[in-house]
Amino acid sequence: MTADSSVGRIPRRSARPRLFENRAMLVLVLLAPVLSFFIVFNTIPTLWLLGLSFYNYSLTSGMPPEFVGFRNFFAILASKNAIWFDLSRTFTFVLCGVTLQTILGGLLGFLFWGSKNMPGRRIALTMLFAPMVLTPVATGTFFRFIYDPTFGILNYIARTGFGAGSIDFLGDPNLAFWAVLAVDCWMWTPFMTLMTLAALGSVPTAELEAAEIDRVPMWRRLPLVIWHHGKFILMLGILLRTIDSFKTLDLIIPMTKGGPGQNTRLVALELNKQAFESFNMGWSSAYAVLLLLISIAMTSVFIFVLNLRRRRESGS
Repeated sequence: MTADSSVGRIPRRSARPRLFENRAMLVLVLLAPVLSFFIVFNTIPTLWLLGLSFYNYSLTSGMPPEFVGFRNFFAILASKNAIWFDLSRTFTFVLCGVTLQTILGGLLGFLFWGSKNMPGRRIALTMLFAPMVLTPVATGTFFRFIYDPTFGILNYIARTGFGAGSIDFLGDPNLAFWAVLAVDCWMWTPFMTLMTLAALGSVPTAELEAAEIDRVPMWRRLPLVIWHHGKFILMLGILLRTIDSFKTLDLIIPMTKGGPGQNTRLVALELNKQAFESFNMGWSSAYAVLLLLISIAMTSVFIFVLNLRRRRESGS
């Protein structure tokens, strides 16, 4: 090959850049790992769970699975103690917990939002968000010792500071539910504070300054400016907390294990007992499917509320 021919050659472009010039192919390549993970660890187990809910199958019986149709669902719905009591306690836990966390988180969010020049603000925020990072099992064990009637710090303060007797927070049927709820609020109020700060950060500064120049009072700014721009982020936080609170389990087990009696028995605890203690896989699969349907229904309600105002505006 001569020097002239080598100079005149045009270098051939590689196939890899040409492959990624196709936008559809690039999107497919980027989404492939996520879709594979979702199908393997979410879709396939869900379909397996749905199929198993139509069978009478126990790991301890030694018998092969028996197809029973909707018998598991009818047995769960017909039982007074299997799901209805647990659902009532769970909905009370979710409603009280999420409401308190939203109110406290909103107040703390407004406090830190309006004090950007406060000394030690970053340290205070770091300490505030610390409970959210802890695992629920460790938190439940930690507070079980705090609530202990013999050597717990709360009873020590009550005896030495107020002269009161020992209080069995987790053993008293009138206090156990609220003691667990207080720990859940302590742990997840920082999450709602974080969502409130994110919602407040999405509000345009120009509109806030215009409202301040026009001397619009704060109680009018909340619905007209702040809620109008930050409602989607805040409602998303409420939705996530509702779903997560609905499946609370790892906080209950180290603290009360559902006791005293059944005062702190939530739906996730009953599902855990049937699936991993009694190994009744068919019944527990049907129970899990019913809980999944309830979660989907709650999510649909939240989405409907979020889009309600948009539907009204488009309809008018």
